[in-house]
Amino acid sequence: MTSPALDAPRTLHKTISSHKGAVNVVRYAKGNAKYGLSGGRDRLIKLWNRDTAMEIKTYSGQGYEVLCIDVGHDNSKFASCGGDRIAYVWDVTSGETIRRFHGHAGRINVVALNADSSVLASGSYDSTVRLWDLRSQSRQAIQTLDDARDSIMSLYVGPTEIITGSVDGYVRSYDVRKGQFTSDFIGSPVSSIQPPDDSLSLLIGTLDSTVRLMDRANGSMLNTFKGHVNKDYSTKACFGSGQASVISGDEEGRVWAWDLLTASPIGNQPPPKVHDKVITWVEHHPTTSGDMMTASADGTVKIWRS
Repeated sequence: MTSPALDAPRTLHKTISSHKGAVNVVRYAKGNAKYGLSGGRDRLIKLWNRDTAMEIKTYSGQGYEVLCIDVGHDNSKFASCGGDRIAYVWDVTSGETIRRFHGHAGRINVVALNADSSVLASGSYDSTVRLWDLRSQSRQAIQTLDDARDSIMSLYVGPTEIITGSVDGYVRSYDVRKGQFTSDFIGSPVSSIQPPDDSLSLLIGTLDSTVRLMDRANGSMLNTFKGHVNKDYSTKACFGSGQASVISGDEEGRVWAWDLLTASPIGNQPPPKVHDKVITWVEHHPTTSGDMMTASADGTVKIWRS
């Protein structure tokens, strides 16, 4: 019997409805900061208080919809991207863009900062990942990873490695320190990736209504999580509280949770519908238990507590 304590937070704390149109991404500020950032089809990024849902600031300047946001380590800046093929770096306080990086030939689906916010990685519909040095004034990418054969949908930048997920069905890992490259064929378009704290495995969301946990040592699947509907839209799978569970939104507006070890669904089957349209992003707070946020094509961000 799976413990109910492992379930995703199900008590609605606040709803944010200030975006016009679909919300594509919602992210936590780093550490104990009580803020969230959301971006959507209205080309706006909004900063708000997670406790009160009060909007603090709106960042405007992107030419097309916002598809991804990544917050810097000290919350002083964040990166964003979208349909206009530009990777942006913003100053949180002033609301101005610090840097704009051009070079991709298609929309940028995902951006990720490294641990000290000195390097920005951007993954694009043009099948490449480009790395940008934020300490240099150069506007040229310092490296381009062009092994993928289709759109890059997900990115992870670690201390010594970069992991990418592509529509071509591959997860690719680049060991920057050793200069080594490995690829694992998952078989279906990869829409999200997230390693746990020990980096020994990788949580992989794919567009065949499946979330997988892969052993990074040999590429074998440690577990498979099913039940949700995810075939056409990029949703996001993540680890739950204490990394003891797996959480994913789906195209029917439901939030699913599974026991990490047994892969058994937790709670009601199916879970209740909590958004009117596809859930585009789900994220559990990395350190605070019972704290989760969802974004949806229905135009809302919802904050959940246990």
